[in-house]
Amino acid sequence: MCILVLFPSLEVQAEPSIGAKSAILMETKTGTVLYEKDADLRLSPASITKIMTVLLTMEQIKKGNISLEDQVIVSEHASSMGGSQVYLAEGEIQTLDTMLKCIMVASGNDASVAVAEHIAGSEEAFVELMNQKAVELGMGNTHFVDCCGLSDSDEHYTSARDVAVMSRELVINYPEIYHYSTIWMEDITHETKQGSSRFGLSSTNKLLKQYQWTTGLKTGSTGKAKYCISATATKDAMDMIAVVMGGDTSKGRFKEARALLSYGFANCRMYQDLHEEKLKDCPVIGGTENAVQLTYEAPFYYVDKAGRDLQEVRKEITLPESIEAPISKGTPVGQVTYYIKEEKIGSVNICALQDIPAADYVDYFLKSLFLWLLH
Repeated sequence: MCILVLFPSLEVQAEPSIGAKSAILMETKTGTVLYEKDADLRLSPASITKIMTVLLTMEQIKKGNISLEDQVIVSEHASSMGGSQVYLAEGEIQTLDTMLKCIMVASGNDASVAVAEHIAGSEEAFVELMNQKAVELGMGNTHFVDCCGLSDSDEHYTSARDVAVMSRELVINYPEIYHYSTIWMEDITHETKQGSSRFGLSSTNKLLKQYQWTTGLKTGSTGKAKYCISATATKDAMDMIAVVMGGDTSKGRFKEARALLSYGFANCRMYQDLHEEKLKDCPVIGGTENAVQLTYEAPFYYVDKAGRDLQEVRKEITLPESIEAPISKGTPVGQVTYYIKEEKIGSVNICALQDIPAADYVDYFLKSLFLWLLH
């Protein structure tokens, strides 16, 4: 069987009491919201703004426009950033890999701006890309003014739900970000006109030492935003995102993030189908091939916190008897639907695995000739 049912701890925890202004708990694979408190309230995000900065950076790497080996030159503007910084000097050069460490570990505002300028030419142009991405992701309560979260402008805001959305987008598509977000301490080397010096990066995410399943992600704090965190964790093959915004104290945000994550892991069960079985080919009418190979569009995940018996999950596959050509690779041709008793809990498309053009008279002639030769 290709179906795996995961049972976390049988201990049931009560819903946590959150004192911060806003919070949300989301299961990562499915995006299922397990807890929320004023999750759409627009608040100043401080340095969790950098999640979007890093997301756009990873996208540009994937597209091949930049690489981790790129030499990033620090501008006067980047070096002038206040707040949390790694003290980059004007004209200093660091690899993009090092800059990502500076952003994810030490929350360097100067490194964030230097990367933004490297990608888009200016921080302003990069912020436009950030806002475009927010719209693309459906982050309706978000607008960015800068790329690092230093701004106290009323026009720089987001919500706990939107932070969870962009955090999920980052870790789902670029899990290699955990390589950076799990670093506790690391040294970098400054090479400037004044010479070479070592600088120690120390993680702002104290959950790395306080909660053993922590994988990231980003903290933030300013006088206006107070204390914020987007915390990610993995336990029993389940991934969670807990966002806390507007906490009164630094310790308080970590405590409440731990409470949210523990609540999620204790009360949720996950069903997943990784589709390891092979689907039968489907007959094709009027094509250059007599049958098309099929594949599942994606794995299926379902998160339950109602205590239902996931051993009762059943699935039904619906496919046509045949498909008419032409057929394009990736075209949905059927569906697998999942039920608990009679309740539908989700579905996944079944798609063509190859292109099959419509046959022309030459194809029919060759097919006929081949059959004649066989006889």
